[in-house]
Amino acid sequence: MIWNRETRYTPYNDWPTETLNDLRKQVKKSKWRMNHHIQPDSGLLNDPNGFSYFNNQWHLFYQVFPYGPVHGLKSWQHLTSNNLVDWHDEGLAIKPDSKLDSHGAYTGTAIPVEDKLFIMYTGNVRTKDWQRQSFQNGAWMSRDNKVQKMSIPLIEQAPTGYTSSFRDPYLIKQNNKYYAIIGGQTNSEKGSALVYSSVDLKKWKFNGSLNLPEDISGFMIECPNLVFIDNQPILIFCPQGLDRKQLNYQNIYPNVYSVADAADLETAQLKNIGSVKQLDDGFDVYATEAFNAPDGRALAVSWIGLPEISYPTDSENWAHCLSIIKDLSLKDGHLYQNPVIETEQLRINEQKLSTKKQIINLDPTNGSFEVELTIPKDTNLDLSITNQKQTGDLKILLDSTKGQVTIDRSNTGHSFGEKYGQIRSSQVTAHKALKIRLIIDVSVFECYIDNGYSVITGRFFLDDLPSKLELETKSSDAEGTIWEWRK
Repeated sequence: MIWNRETRYTPYNDWPTETLNDLRKQVKKSKWRMNHHIQPDSGLLNDPNGFSYFNNQWHLFYQVFPYGPVHGLKSWQHLTSNNLVDWHDEGLAIKPDSKLDSHGAYTGTAIPVEDKLFIMYTGNVRTKDWQRQSFQNGAWMSRDNKVQKMSIPLIEQAPTGYTSSFRDPYLIKQNNKYYAIIGGQTNSEKGSALVYSSVDLKKWKFNGSLNLPEDISGFMIECPNLVFIDNQPILIFCPQGLDRKQLNYQNIYPNVYSVADAADLETAQLKNIGSVKQLDDGFDVYATEAFNAPDGRALAVSWIGLPEISYPTDSENWAHCLSIIKDLSLKDGHLYQNPVIETEQLRINEQKLSTKKQIINLDPTNGSFEVELTIPKDTNLDLSITNQKQTGDLKILLDSTKGQVTIDRSNTGHSFGEKYGQIRSSQVTAHKALKIRLIIDVSVFECYIDNGYSVITGRFFLDDLPSKLELETKSSDAEGTIWEWRK
């Protein structure tokens, strides 16, 4: 396929009926398909959307272009779950089939309102001369998962002084009023997070732009989220073009968070907002979406993939996945992330790891497992994830003397994104015991360090399923456990 503007934006109904079936058959044959991470049946997956709890179920949507591994005409795919681990595909929920989203149903969020789920999303529209129009649209989903779009936009255009790069509304309810925080860009190309309010979800008032320091806003803010933990607001966002003098990151675009003391959305003010920190120290996390769940948890899910980078699965006509669901907590102004407790339902076949040097062979037909390791202070441990033929490996290096975890994916056999480096490190307290929880699911890893103090996430592509774990340490006090994951 030659991907140009015409093919990327071909209406779904104009594709031959057999195209999707053929693509899905091809994708099913991929050796890099995961067992428990959400992934597209075909084409490209990107931003998670509409993460919510409604009608006694968890709901999650994601942007998808089903016809190829490229950014084209986007829809919303809908998933439901009873346990945040096993997800059921409900099909396409929002298609780009109206004059308000003719060139893509872009990112948004959802919030339960009485007996329906209210969805707010960006409708991408292009004029005949390819000028962008961004509409903030509304839709209602009933208890039987039927979606009805609203016929007029909630917000027709960005306010004066801002460009048409105006997208990704994040919904929140406070004091019987609804607020939407929307990513934006000033005419002078500075990133902004714009705040709107409404009492009826129909008429929206512009309250102003959040008082973010200009040096942390980049040239465009995407995917702003606001969650509260212990009554403290945490702003999660993606500042494209952030100056690396402000934050040491290697990815093309960062996903960051900042903690404030209080939030007044009526005046678009965050009180005593702190410095920005990376949400993930790894290779591929972007567009994280989080919300305050009714059970009291702050939950998050991330797109594991980055814009403007090619991945090995592109040749198989699919790309990207979502992270497992993460539970957020706050301690001493620092955000901790951990897999939700429900993730432990996946564990089978527990084995204790001995110390010194060990090789563990796992189910060669599964490729999904989890490792917990703790090393004492002033110790090193080298861990390698490979396959039975040992044609490549993913290296995880623990150094509690320096307080550092390093992951090297340069020798996996299918390199990509080399421009942005093949090694990532995360810094924790030196000269203390060091703990990791490593999740491997065929072609993705998520490494949670020191009980979620930091995370390193990324994709990796071996020639065969990861099924061999090799570790070596000089310490006789290192401890570990490994579980295979059920399919």
